[in-house]
Amino acid sequence: MKPIICLMGPTASGKTGLAVELAKQLDGEVISVDSALVYRGMDIGTAKPTAKEQQGIPHHLLDIIDPSESYSVSAFRDDAMALIKDITARGKQPILAGGTMLYFRGLLSNLAPLPPAQAELRADLERRGEQKGWASLHAELTRLDPDAAAGIHPNNRQRLVRALEVCLSTGQPLSALWQEKAPMLPAGEVAPDFPWPVAQFAVQPLERTTLHQRIEQRFDAMLAQGFEAEVRALYERGDLHVNHPSIRCVGYRQMWDYISGNLSWDEMRAQGLAATRQLAKRQLTWLRGWRNLTSFDTLSPNLRAEVVARLNEITRQDYV
Repeated sequence: MKPIICLMGPTASGKTGLAVELAKQLDGEVISVDSALVYRGMDIGTAKPTAKEQQGIPHHLLDIIDPSESYSVSAFRDDAMALIKDITARGKQPILAGGTMLYFRGLLSNLAPLPPAQAELRADLERRGEQKGWASLHAELTRLDPDAAAGIHPNNRQRLVRALEVCLSTGQPLSALWQEKAPMLPAGEVAPDFPWPVAQFAVQPLERTTLHQRIEQRFDAMLAQGFEAEVRALYERGDLHVNHPSIRCVGYRQMWDYISGNLSWDEMRAQGLAATRQLAKRQLTWLRGWRNLTSFDTLSPNLRAEVVARLNEITRQDYV
């Protein structure tokens, strides 16, 4: 059985480009492990890969929720497990790439599984949604499980149906089941019952100053590409505020404060860069304590070949 590849690293370390190159060589598909890339309409400030950058490689878990919604570790794990199962069933190589380390840990650890899907109940809920309107289903979920409903947009049909399915089939709120999950294993440890072998890799510049330079270059590129206009469109919607997880994303909060008149342009840029460096520092702290991990210098001219060679070693297979 082919292992799933977990490719992690700090922001601006080149994970996206490497994931695409590996997918091209290994006949793979990329699953995003990034808590910011899930939001629709948040492209520039999240460095979301464009269609050109994706190079025809299927990318999953991009643009799946509205910025007014929230997305949990449990929701990511459900989505990622279903995608890995589908990708491997089609004979493709799953490559999970991103920098949200808690998502990686939640996926590989021993989170208590949610109840299996109930096909007939799900079909009935979908029919009701089509006939009576999805707002009516959201109202029903609000009555049964207000905590889960608060984090699910009425237009997110998949998550809405799943939450109602769990409530109706178990008699328990989905939010209660999330709270009962077992403690997670140490970072990098894979649960004994995880269905697939795992290869865990990290990419990062060896010098911290190099990473900071890359962060500054990318942030300035985002500003030049129209980051202000992107955040202004979110600001002018009128239904978003600084307490939404989407607006708390690195860079977005600082640009939001600039648009609100609370920061000057220079202050916004300085604080945005500082917040991004702090994010990278937290990610590097995660990586230093991560078990079963092989790290690579993102500036290596033979990076893809080095990763594939290590993959051959740990799997005792011959990847082309």
